[in-house]
Amino acid sequence: MARHHVTAPSPLLDAHLVADRGAFHLDVRLRIAAGEVVALLGPNGAGKTTALRALAGLHPLSAGHLTLGGTDLDHPERRRWVPPERRPVGVVFQDYLLFPHLSALDNVAFGPRRRGADRRAARARAQAWLDRVGLGGQARDRPRQLSGGQAQRVALARALAVEPTLLLLDEPLAALDARTRLDTRAELQRHLGAHAGATLLVTHDPLDALVLADRLVIVEQGRVVQEGDAATVTARPRTDYVARLVGLNLHRGRADGRSVTVGGLTLTAADSVHGDAFVAFPPAAVALHPGRPDGSPRNVWPATVTGVQRHGDNLRVQLAGPVAVAADVTPAAAAQLRLRPGQRVWAAVKAAETRAYPA
Repeated sequence: MARHHVTAPSPLLDAHLVADRGAFHLDVRLRIAAGEVVALLGPNGAGKTTALRALAGLHPLSAGHLTLGGTDLDHPERRRWVPPERRPVGVVFQDYLLFPHLSALDNVAFGPRRRGADRRAARARAQAWLDRVGLGGQARDRPRQLSGGQAQRVALARALAVEPTLLLLDEPLAALDARTRLDTRAELQRHLGAHAGATLLVTHDPLDALVLADRLVIVEQGRVVQEGDAATVTARPRTDYVARLVGLNLHRGRADGRSVTVGGLTLTAADSVHGDAFVAFPPAAVALHPGRPDGSPRNVWPATVTGVQRHGDNLRVQLAGPVAVAADVTPAAAAQLRLRPGQRVWAAVKAAETRAYPA
């Protein structure tokens, strides 16, 4: 998992990103300490790419500020704006954007050259970085001769060769197949662990975020909706998107002690809360029965199957009813219940597996 990190009192990156792209309005605060990796997650159109472009200097702020290492890089009120090539920022783009006509060595040497190093010094630094990412032997290869994983590592070496105060990673593993992704993720984790600057990882993949980042910041519709370490965010999601991301059923209701009323259904939870509350439970905690189960389990309600899809080794069953939920059942249980859309079943969730927390 990610490195444990204690956030420094004064962050290396202190940003309030306010920017507009057509009708879309971004208003996001980001603070990242030296040596910290923060993952920025959100659905398509949430503003992740706009935030990354603003940090890189590719999209000027309309308000707010962007301060890195105590220096203003973008501050509209003070009329301060530093162009991209003069920012101590390294970027790894989703499709890597390697120069096709340059060798791996010259791709990595490009940044140091632009920042004033002579050709020999820049190439020596580039070779050292290629050695560090395990591609010293591919220095003369052009991008078309590299595999996806190799191209990703060249792009990372190119970004780190300028010794950036801020490293930006835009979906760095999205273009890779599953096996290469696994290896490259482990490799990337090692390099991020050694990076002394601040790192922002933009991703839609929860596994990348959980493995690589110290802290998660979730954005939706241009705003931060939740942030915290992985354990906090995954245990207590605050929006439907975050709940889906971490694989939980989430509902908002009114709590009175251990009873939470959601729609027309009252659920008993493991936690005592009063007032507006969220109630969450995993799909694996939802048991399905052909008739009302015997005994008197508290969290039981009639439901209608609306869909059945394969989910890993199990089947994920979508249910409509007083609350819409997902249930995970084994193929054997699904066969026994003869699950199909439109079928009536009874759903049950144990109180011990039902978490409640203030909304």
